[in-house]
Amino acid sequence: MSETRKRQNAERWGRQAETLAALLLQLQGWSILDRRARTGAGEIDIVARRGRVLAFVEVKARGTIDSALGAITPRQRERLLRAAAVWRRRRADLAELEVRFDLVVCAPWRWPRIQKAAFTAESGHGLDLI
Repeated sequence: MSETRKRQNAERWGRQAETLAALLLQLQGWSILDRRARTGAGEIDIVARRGRVLAFVEVKARGTIDSALGAITPRQRERLLRAAAVWRRRRADLAELEVRFDLVVCAPWRWPRIQKAAFTAESGHGLDLI
């Protein structure tokens, strides 16, 4: 399989995983405020709200749940933190909400897993998985 074809398949699987994650969040009572939100600092897969909580959700799709859990790097985490700050500045009406950074991991033939508060802006490095 060519590299172009592999990249296309990975992109398609990633989009499907994001759709699946959004549906799962909606089933749990979350309102999806934005998907694939582009900011000058990077892209946010999903921005969701439930009650007083605003969640910035990173979606990782890999061959296994374990490989998906290990797929977010400290650099990606920092990018998401910066992108979330930019996104929040655009939505002053949501400034009073509690902010959380969640991770949804997807693998073929497995139900997606949500890691609530997977990391925080204060964490020094890597993921603080709960």
